[in-house]
Amino acid sequence: MDGNRFVVALFGLLVGVITAALAYEFIAPLTVSVFLYYSTRRYHRFLSRFRLPSSARAVVVLASLALPLILLVSYATVLLIVEARRFIEQYALIEVANQRFEWFGGVNELPEFTVQGLYDAYRSGDLAPFIDFATEHAEFLTTLVSGFFLNIFIVVIVTYYLLVDGHKVSRWLLKFDDGAIIREYLEAVDDELEAVLFGNLLNVLAISLIAIGAFSLYNTFVPAAAEVPYPALVGALTGIASLIPVVGMKIVYVPVTIAAALPIALGGDPTNLLYIGVFAFVAVVVVDTIPDLILRPILSGKETHVGLLMLAYTLGPVVLGFYGLFFAPILLVVGLTFANTALPRLLGADENVRRDAGDHSGFEQWAQSEHPEAPTSSADNPDDQPAE
Repeated sequence: MDGNRFVVALFGLLVGVITAALAYEFIAPLTVSVFLYYSTRRYHRFLSRFRLPSSARAVVVLASLALPLILLVSYATVLLIVEARRFIEQYALIEVANQRFEWFGGVNELPEFTVQGLYDAYRSGDLAPFIDFATEHAEFLTTLVSGFFLNIFIVVIVTYYLLVDGHKVSRWLLKFDDGAIIREYLEAVDDELEAVLFGNLLNVLAISLIAIGAFSLYNTFVPAAAEVPYPALVGALTGIASLIPVVGMKIVYVPVTIAAALPIALGGDPTNLLYIGVFAFVAVVVVDTIPDLILRPILSGKETHVGLLMLAYTLGPVVLGFYGLFFAPILLVVGLTFANTALPRLLGADENVRRDAGDHSGFEQWAQSEHPEAPTSSADNPDDQPAE
């Protein structure tokens, strides 16, 4: 029997190592999936009021996130190309590019960003330098594009099945309960992750609305030459960038400020730069500072310290790269919750200081709300007890 146990344990260890290695290769999309799952789980649960099956609710959740994001990115890309083309033509930057970049030579004008315009440019040979450039770097571009869509596919699939079958994972984890320590810890982690990450989603929506309102209101009181281009788009992108504390929103409104000031500095009325200064003040104070001081403490979670959370969001990408933006706050919540719940119990703290083990506000309550017919453990359902 001991030999069989050793073989099974060795096999399980081997499978675990292989699985961990594969998961590490795709740690970025898996981390984003967990982040999206906890950010949208309350929304998924709310849709149960409409008596939709879990799979249909998961599709609605993903579509609610994906479609607006795709439209927003597409709209921003088109506007960026159109505005860049207008700026290049206005300040004759094609001549500068032809002089400084050899591969750009031969391009006399940028094509119209329409199907007919691109086709005409292709027939006339104006697209030849761009086609040659893409051909020379085809391997890199193919790897980049295929990797991007592979990661998106993993994020969608994993998030979908976490929303649909997450309760099964929770019940499986609770099977390893030992003196209520594991149950208490997992429930606390589950609650806090949902509170923190759902709070981030609300923060994005709130900042987006504030930014759209502030930028649109600014445009109503300034001359046309000093207006912010596309205030609704800029506001929405500012809200998304607010996921990164301290520096996030600056990624959007600083370039917008420069883009609005550049035409004035190159040949407009210098007095209009005062209005650009007002816009910068509105962006920094009204959109960035005040909401961050008021909203983030409210939406940061139940137990997680706001300062530590901001450090996690800020230092995560620096240490781990892009996925650190999502991984660092999750790791922070997992670690702090362990220190607050499981660690005192393991060190022999008084049982009165821990949370009541009967308060199943986390995994168990959620699993029951998703599937009332599914018990959380065999002890909760006499029918699951082995027959005598």
